[in-house]
Amino acid sequence: MMIRKVSLALVLTFVVQSAFAWGQIGHRVIGQIAEWHLSKKAAKNIEKVLGPNSLAMVSTWMDEIRSDDAYDYTNTWHWVTIPDNTKYNPEIQEAAGDAYGMTLEMIAALKTDTLTQKEEEEYLMMLVHLVGDIHQPLHVGTGEDRGGNDVKVEWFGRPSNLHRVWDSGMIDGKQLSYMELAQHLNRRATDRLTAQWQSARPEQWLDEAMNMRPEVYDIPEDKRLGYQYSYKNYPSVEDRLLLAGVRLAGVLNEIYG
Repeated sequence: MMIRKVSLALVLTFVVQSAFAWGQIGHRVIGQIAEWHLSKKAAKNIEKVLGPNSLAMVSTWMDEIRSDDAYDYTNTWHWVTIPDNTKYNPEIQEAAGDAYGMTLEMIAALKTDTLTQKEEEEYLMMLVHLVGDIHQPLHVGTGEDRGGNDVKVEWFGRPSNLHRVWDSGMIDGKQLSYMELAQHLNRRATDRLTAQWQSARPEQWLDEAMNMRPEVYDIPEDKRLGYQYSYKNYPSVEDRLLLAGVRLAGVLNEIYG
């Protein structure tokens, strides 16, 4: 697998951006749903890698390592840039890597028998996180507003930005634990729908996120967001969390099942 170093300028850009996809609750929801959809063989093999740690709890590891300089090379891996009406182009991505490209690299690496125990554990934890990131529509950005971070809004009267509203604002407003939300969402995952959702390849995940841009950016001129915006968009948040969890399980079943 190609490990690329990131420049100080890119690190600083990322720190300013402060983009934490889904927040802890969202990522843990995705990990928990994925765990429920693992095959018995995949679950057993993943346990050999992660030990007692669940997919839900390791899902936030990639955000937690931002405080460790040894992992600075991963800082740009949390998002991918795709301008409107285009497709993924590796030539316009961050030199250190992007969410989509690194997702594919992680999958490929985990399918090999060449990784050390530590490498496999870390790549697996990264993959769990990255699949979630790709399903947050503002982590598939246009390249114009840093994934909505530059779109300053009021969220229920408090300063925020559009990215943060999608990361955690709407989710936190429901006041549910990650397990409560995961259980609520997983009731929709019938066998038929699970098979349908898992049949979509990663490039289709990007298209879905891009197709959501009109609704994501449909905000009033005064940029005051609250109950109405949440009422219109929270169902889409739930859809993306559920799809990410089910699809993550599909990917892990391919690797470990």
